[in-house]
Amino acid sequence: MPVAALLTKLFRKPYRSVNPQQATMLIADGAMLLDVREPAEWRAGHAPRARHIPLGQLTARLAEVPADRSVITVCRSGARSRQAAVLLARDGRQVHNLTGGMGAWTSAGMPLQANGGRPGRLV
Repeated sequence: MPVAALLTKLFRKPYRSVNPQQATMLIADGAMLLDVREPAEWRAGHAPRARHIPLGQLTARLAEVPADRSVITVCRSGARSRQAAVLLARDGRQVHNLTGGMGAWTSAGMPLQANGGRPGRLV
């Protein structure tokens, strides 16, 4: 195998990056939005219908992430969700990471809700 091809294979992301509009389309097609932020961040505001599993708990709670549908990982900026995407992809899941995280989500005009259904905010 040529060196360039080997390097590409070694360093290729095991997930796809998506923007908020693409994420919305994937969710409409049945993908699960997985928010890996900390509980206080989640309570302040999260995407409607998102599932919350903090990154630090994800390994122990992998069984809660469906293996039969796409998963979109999200955090505040995209760093923690990239880690979650790698973990899930290595476990055989079809994974997408929301580029720019919840910051990009809200900048794109997508809704946030707090616990109880109130309007949310990004912290």
